[in-house]
Amino acid sequence: MATNRWLRPEVYPLFAALSVAVGICGFQLVRNICINPEVRVNKQHRAAGVLENFAEGEKYAEHALRKFVRNRAPEIMPSINNFFSNPK
Repeated sequence: MATNRWLRPEVYPLFAALSVAVGICGFQLVRNICINPEVRVNKQHRAAGVLENFAEGEKYAEHALRKFVRNRAPEIMPSINNFFSNPK
């Protein structure tokens, strides 16, 4: 049976990784459809053509995560990096 082949404990990490990837893709798609100023779903908005709305584009591009990470060091594990790069 297919369930015996695919529902083993060895494949749980694969399901978890794929679920996270699909979740991130779904989040980005919904975010772009709902709040991206360049995406127009309604026919009336599409007829407007190119809009010169720089404030809305700036608001979309400068989201909360980007503001949070802006002044931080680009390190994933700073304590390990300091341990190996700064010998005593």
